[in-house]
Order: sequence, then structure tokens, then C-alpha cells
Amino acid sequence: MGQHIAHFAVTVREYDEALAFYVDKLGFEKLEDTDLGDGKRWVRVRPAGSTGAGILLARAVSDEQAATVGNQTAGRVFVFLETDDFWRDYDAWVVRGVRFVSPPREEPYGTVAVFEDLYGNRFDLIQRRQ
Repeated sequence: MGQHIAHFAVTVREYDEALAFYVDKLGFEKLEDTDLGDGKRWVRVRPAGSTGAGILLARAVSDEQAATVGNQTAGRVFVFLETDDFWRDYDAWVVRGVRFVSPPREEPYGTVAVFEDLYGNRFDLIQRRQ
């Protein structure tokens, strides 16, 4: 049986503010927003045009879960987002107010910069060398 990662969860404060960041600022597509009752929703996003794994936006419902919002990996880069045009995405996101915590740099594997989501989770934007 073949396997693949379908989606992974990111703990968020509120669904709509998380959707606004991922969809409006990053340009991700909203794959699903299903009401499950009692204030719970099944909300999934992923980079536009991607067929890979998506992000499940999971609203924190306890103090323990709320403590993980913005700190999914204790300050380390959490998600590695590959692009086919680093400067297109970097420039567009800067204009939209995405917070980059390091300037773009050239590494042996490609061009990379670290940005944060609205909660402080860190992502690498990477264009791999050919």
C-alpha cells in the first residue's frame, strides 16, 4: 500500500484569523471548511496549485493546546515550503505584510528565507538549486 502525508495540524487561536493569513497573505487555497458543530470546524489549506500535503487549522480548545499556538516546534523552523520562484513569492509576501525573520540568503541547496505565520510558527521559503 502506498502512503503519503495528507495534512498536518497547526494549532490556531481562531479559524477565521488563521484563514485570513494563509489564504489572503500567503495565497494558499482553502480546500475545506466544514462545520462539525459546537464551534468546531474541519479547515484545510495548502499552497495554490499544490497536490501535496495540506495544513489542518486546528483551533485550540484547552489551556494546554493554547500554549502550543505559535510554538509548535519551540522556535525551530516548522514547515519547509518549496517554491519555483523565490523572488516572486518573497516580494509579494513582503508587500502583503508577511514577517520575515531573516533576510534571503544563498545556501548550497538554494535560496532561502525564514518567515513566521501570524502566531510565530517559523517556515522556510526555499527555491532549490537546479
